[in-house]
Amino acid sequence: MPPTEIYLVRHAVAAERGDDWPDDSKRPLTERGISRFKEGVGGLHALDAVIDEIFSSPLVRARQTADLLAAGVDGRPTVKLLDALAPGHPPATVVAELAKAAKRRRLALVGHEPDLGELAAFLIGARRSLPFKKGGICRIDVAGLSSKASGTLVWFVTPKILRKLAS
Repeated sequence: MPPTEIYLVRHAVAAERGDDWPDDSKRPLTERGISRFKEGVGGLHALDAVIDEIFSSPLVRARQTADLLAAGVDGRPTVKLLDALAPGHPPATVVAELAKAAKRRRLALVGHEPDLGELAAFLIGARRSLPFKKGGICRIDVAGLSSKASGTLVWFVTPKILRKLAS
């Protein structure tokens, strides 16, 4: 059976925390964050990325990023919310919830730091978190969605590299 491809995506640049956004869960992407992420999504074609399902944190900035991702990849996969991708959930919980929800084998997960970096480390059996820049994406192939670390980091790219690949 082919591996499950997991694309971990950190949300794009969002409005700053502060008085304008007292509820952190409602902070939206900035116009610059939107335009740069849209540009970067084009770089996924150069990496032969195919995404069948997209799961997003329920926070506004992640959901907006997931919608931009869905609009920019072939097949326009639907975006589903996965509460375990909200900040503060341990990697094992994310994997367990994903195993229940995922129907396909090429999955994008849109979330937040430091949780995405910890999830990446969990999936590949690393001791340290992998730091994601806003709009950064990695691909990890796993034999299955289980609590065992069985993944292989296939690639890990910054938003700047994604934009260069798109041009």
